Amino acid sequence: MIHPRKNWIPASVSTLFLYMFKWILICGLIGVLVGSASAFFLWGLDWATNWRESHVWIIALLPLGGLIIGLTYHYWGETVVKGNNQLLEEFHSPKKVIPLRMAPLVLFGTIATHLFGGSAGREGTAVQMGGAIADQFTKIFRLRPRDRKVLLSAGVSAGFASVFGTPLAGAIFALEVFVVGKVRYEGLLPVFLAAFVADWMCHAWGIPHTVYAIPFVPALTPLNLLMAIGVGILFGFTARSFSFLARYWTAIFKRLAAWPPLRPVIGGAVIALAVWLMGDTRYVGLGIPVIVDAFSEDIPFYDFAAKILFTTFTLGAGFKGGEVTPLFFIGATLGNALALFVPLPIALLAGMGFVAVFAGATNTPLACIFMGMELFGVESGVFIAIAVVMAYLFSGHTGIYGSQIIGSPKHILLGRERGKTLGEV
Repeated sequence: MIHPRKNWIPASVSTLFLYMFKWILICGLIGVLVGSASAFFLWGLDWATNWRESHVWIIALLPLGGLIIGLTYHYWGETVVKGNNQLLEEFHSPKKVIPLRMAPLVLFGTIATHLFGGSAGREGTAVQMGGAIADQFTKIFRLRPRDRKVLLSAGVSAGFASVFGTPLAGAIFALEVFVVGKVRYEGLLPVFLAAFVADWMCHAWGIPHTVYAIPFVPALTPLNLLMAIGVGILFGFTARSFSFLARYWTAIFKRLAAWPPLRPVIGGAVIALAVWLMGDTRYVGLGIPVIVDAFSEDIPFYDFAAKILFTTFTLGAGFKGGEVTPLFFIGATLGNALALFVPLPIALLAGMGFVAVFAGATNTPLACIFMGMELFGVESGVFIAIAVVMAYLFSGHTGIYGSQIIGSPKHILLGRERGKTLGEV
């Protein structure tokens, strides 16, 4: 006969209320601070984008902007230069509280990257600000190591939710992103609290989010199911290519210039020359107008490939910013191009690519399914889920976060890679 452990005591109602009160207080503070930081960040990005598009000549100064960013991180940001991977490493192997300087440094670096014409995103910046701000409460409230993991997750959740206006996806992203193939339910309440408060706070500051629409969703016939599976596989290979090129350019620049501040100078010169030769700023910055057009208009079929090159080159050179919005651009424009061959609505294909390429590159399929339904409506949920699952599977054990640990391999043939980081694989 199996007896219960003698020292096991059921949690009382009062203990649960104390637990809830503690995290309501902490996550309320995190949500207000991170949501406000994201609002300022989004306002700054909007200003930088509008100013750059009105004064295109500033792109010629991208090497100078790269030098400023490089020197800033070389002299003041060596302890936070790993960015999102540093959050993951601190989660898995806690060493010390993340320096608060990560937040202003990545904020400045990202806005400068966009102002001078680099191709980057915003998720990485918001997540790093959220993680750095949240981790300061470790000292203030004298939290234990297990509580610190929940705290970091809440910061990530708040940053992601507020910068995209997707609180459900933000919360689930924070539960999925640290370990590939596993969802950590111990942080369920705090990450949802932080996500919703941060999203509400960003809206309270009057910061809008881009609205996307999929006006028509066909029935899920056997043929449509096969087409959704096929395009999902292509989205997965595209995510895999993005992750490979991001690592490739980083390695190239390390060989080209041993002194880190010189790398964005070289990269900035190449990007500025490319923009001048093309005579178009289509592939610099966030590219949100192109993403919106991908849902309703015919656009150049090579847009997705050009954005992959511009973004991986920009980030590999040492400029700052996230990868997610460029991944949205890549997925939506690839979906638009596939409409030439696949008889599914162009908006549906763009929406499927929007979240599926992101899922393949970040290994967060559940978050991406919820994001798709938050952004495009539940009617498209089945098609989005199929594309996301296939992209997640076919991207393999690759991704933009090299410090992710493989908790549950994507399929049985990759079982030997369990417990390794993506960087090791």
